[in-house]
Amino acid sequence: MIYKQRIMDQVLEYRLSSKGAVLITGPKWCGKTTTAKRHAGSFLNMQDPISKQQYLALAKINPLELLKGGTPRLIDEWQISPNIWDAVRQEVDRRGEFGQFILTGSSVPAKMDASSHSGIGRIVAVKMRPMSLFESSESNGEISLSDLFNNPKYGKTSESNLSIEDLAFLVCRGGWPLAALSKGNIALQQAIDYHEAIISQDIRMVDDVKRSPIKAASLLKSYARHISTRTATTSLLSDVNQGEQATIFSIETLNDYLEAFKKLFVIEELESWNPNFRSKATARVSPTRHFVDPSIATSALNMSPQDLINDIKTFGLLFESLCIRDLRVYSDVLKGKVYHYRDNTNLEIDAIIHLDNGKWGAIEVKLGDYEIPKAVNNLQKLKDKINTEKMNEPSFLMVLTGTKYAYKDESGVWIVPIGCLAY
Repeated sequence: MIYKQRIMDQVLEYRLSSKGAVLITGPKWCGKTTTAKRHAGSFLNMQDPISKQQYLALAKINPLELLKGGTPRLIDEWQISPNIWDAVRQEVDRRGEFGQFILTGSSVPAKMDASSHSGIGRIVAVKMRPMSLFESSESNGEISLSDLFNNPKYGKTSESNLSIEDLAFLVCRGGWPLAALSKGNIALQQAIDYHEAIISQDIRMVDDVKRSPIKAASLLKSYARHISTRTATTSLLSDVNQGEQATIFSIETLNDYLEAFKKLFVIEELESWNPNFRSKATARVSPTRHFVDPSIATSALNMSPQDLINDIKTFGLLFESLCIRDLRVYSDVLKGKVYHYRDNTNLEIDAIIHLDNGKWGAIEVKLGDYEIPKAVNNLQKLKDKINTEKMNEPSFLMVLTGTKYAYKDESGVWIVPIGCLAY
């Protein structure tokens, strides 16, 4: 099978050079094992149907036997036997060398012994997500976030090849590697199958709690209706309990299901950013609702690419979620994190990328060009509020769009199609 280079290849190579073990987390089907294998010296699949029971027994009796092999030793779906964690940690200490193990996991383990060590200093965790448009070759990558952060004189222009129809298809297809290697309905089917696996299998297996597929489907559909918003959990509860076909949730049950989806890396909310202000503005802390990939939302809502084009409001919210996915992927290699911003004056910015060296950039997401002037104005308002005596000025301000041309406007704000962006 063709392998499309992943940004995680660079992240993993760097992390292996500086830690004894690397844990790659992320949703099923996003390519963790395939990428990890390219860096591994040996491989152990804990889900191997022929040897699984032997591996589990050995993990209890003498887990060090499972750690023998060429380095880095890849242990796939390690959480099936959580005591492997402490065995890896201890072996890293004993060997005293970097790059010894790679662990992958598609869920948080249901049970960890209370005595288990955190792994700090020995095991570093990195999150892998579905493919960005640059990784799946839909973005030409000619506008670089790295250059925007590091080169004040950067002034490149570019042209996206993605039409509005292309973007609708890509939102529904998602960044699943198998989908990116397929076309048409076959590509779209991968997200549909992933959604079905979540509600029919994964939600009942994640932590040994028997949950209802009907309730899981109902909550995912409600969550999808509130994608890219700061909808409160109580509002989700009200929404999911409405209608003749409603599946009744208590607040405790709803929170349990949400936590299970987080353990499966299906939900990935966007945290709020709290900068230093000149004014008395106060940042709001409610997270923004997002799936790890927008195709989960379209599958939950049973929406096709044409449905999105016919419902431009929903399309805009899902396009924003696609952009957040890509920004998160690009930020990982830049050693940064993505946030959202909203304050008590109702100024809202869709994405803030904050690097570990203190540099930051602000991004508004707009599907079409008619909202670009308003987005530019919002970005300028945020810039004016920042106390530059206590933190850096923004490295860049950007409107990330579904339009055609990338350029820096006369006010200094970048207008960039998602089809031109890369790290």
